[in-house]
Amino acid sequence: MPNIKSAIKRVKTNQNAQDANIAQKNKMRSAVKNAKTAKENNAENAGELESYAVKLVDKAAKNNLIHDNKAARVKSQLMSK
Repeated sequence: MPNIKSAIKRVKTNQNAQDANIAQKNKMRSAVKNAKTAKENNAENAGELESYAVKLVDKAAKNNLIHDNKAARVKSQLMSK
């Protein structure tokens, strides 16, 4: 644990940012999984879930949580199923 006041603040800030990033990434993964299962089961709301998943993938790519190419790959997989 750091002794300097600014370093202590930095640790806290970094932890908060990490928690937020992990939460956003988990939300994105869940949305993608829900959209894929909905398309496989021919659910009525598959289109809505797909567009929501694409939106979250784009946001994650914009915030550099995932690479742009991975975002494109995930979106392509969603659209092709």
